[in-house]
Amino acid sequence: MEKDDGLDYLLSLHGSTVYRDDGYWWKVEVWEVKPTSFIPHGIRYSLTLHDKYNTRVFGIDNAHGIKLPKKGCYSGRMVYDHMHRTPHDKGYPYEFVSAAQLIEDFFVKSDEVIAQRENRG
Repeated sequence: MEKDDGLDYLLSLHGSTVYRDDGYWWKVEVWEVKPTSFIPHGIRYSLTLHDKYNTRVFGIDNAHGIKLPKKGCYSGRMVYDHMHRTPHDKGYPYEFVSAAQLIEDFFVKSDEVIAQRENRG
């Protein structure tokens, strides 16, 4: 597996919690682990977005496996890379490409989630 240019940056974010002016905040936890069949890229991670009530409203992680529905291309398989699209979402598969892509996906989707939530009221 070739060197992931974003990995050092992602690892440097470990332990970061950033409070935004709009009341939302995000947290990054990431560390290197021995690659396994479930975590072939060798990093454990949790990137979460929270609202002003400290409720996680979006996140991408591989802290636990999710069992997929029996239908479709994944049919009942256990996957670790996934996202939580809402506060109540149990997890939806996320295709991990690279650390840099993970960072970009998290912040792009976080902005979308905040925009959606703020337009509701």
